[in-house]
Amino acid sequence: MKETTISDTASRRPAPAARGGRPRRRKLTFDRVTFFLAFLGVPLAIFVLFVLYPFVQAIFWAMTDWRGFSPDYEFVGLDNFTKMFQDDVFMKALRNIAILAVCVPLVTLTLALGVAVAVTLGGPSRGPVRGIKGASFYRIVSFFPYVVPAIIVGLVWAQMYDPNAGLVNGILTGLGLDGFDKFAWLGETASAMPSLMFVIVWGLVGFYAVLFIAAIKGVPAELYEAARIDGAGRLRMTLSVTLPSIRDTVQTGYIYLGIAALDSFVYVQAMLPGGGPNNSTLTISQRLFNVAFAKQQFGLATAMGVVLAVVTLVFAALVFLVNRLTGGGEGEGRKKAPGAKARRGAVKGGAR
Repeated sequence: MKETTISDTASRRPAPAARGGRPRRRKLTFDRVTFFLAFLGVPLAIFVLFVLYPFVQAIFWAMTDWRGFSPDYEFVGLDNFTKMFQDDVFMKALRNIAILAVCVPLVTLTLALGVAVAVTLGGPSRGPVRGIKGASFYRIVSFFPYVVPAIIVGLVWAQMYDPNAGLVNGILTGLGLDGFDKFAWLGETASAMPSLMFVIVWGLVGFYAVLFIAAIKGVPAELYEAARIDGAGRLRMTLSVTLPSIRDTVQTGYIYLGIAALDSFVYVQAMLPGGGPNNSTLTISQRLFNVAFAKQQFGLATAMGVVLAVVTLVFAALVFLVNRLTGGGEGEGRKKAPGAKARRGAVKGGAR
């Protein structure tokens, strides 16, 4: 029998990395090639075909005077963008979506976080930290508005805001507030935008409440127990334990809500198809729709779509940047995470 020596064992080990810490390249085998093609090549091809190519095509059509129903067009360069930013109606729509992108996510996430904390941590103040009784019922009730399609939500609330026979004025009048008799919530410049934002928040807050509940469930219970032993109340635990632990979830929710608010086409078109009094609720997507299908200026409408896409990308980048500057991000978490030696030292210290 052949004896296995140390040199033979060492020869079968993987070759060490080259000097300088750079690992040696692995040979391309059939398995590696098929793996990259299946799990990287196919998704990348789909992304290029259905995302990048249409976006580049939209930029091209935005520089033409295409009418939409004819193969004839002329290249006009940046004239559509110049005309667009000189349009007072478009600039009003741009300001409106900026207000929506700031207010809707902030209010929605605040309410959703309050509901999630109450459901998961609002139980008895003694004993283990747990949620309130009937938490499943409250999750279902809060999630119900999100199940209803947005177009139905908009149409229903448009009827509820009706100044003559709407439920909102009926309830307020029944409570003794006679000043709201036949008040046009969607017909006044001062109340149209807040009324619209209320409906959007009402329709979306349930989904993000359930999302935050799931995220809070993943926070280790030991953190809450330690905070309670130190004398922290529910508000302090929310600010010092819950929010830092679900920071990435909040960031993702803010981006999704901001994108939804920047569009808001369904809600606005269902409740205020004309853009509201003095265009107080007009959005870029609504202006784009009217320019394309009412005026048949598809080149100009495509330019508006390109601007809306750029605004959306800038919004997402700003959210990531603010999160990074305020101490968020996975890199910061890895830097602050204690190493193995520190954890072992803590365990030994606790054992003593």
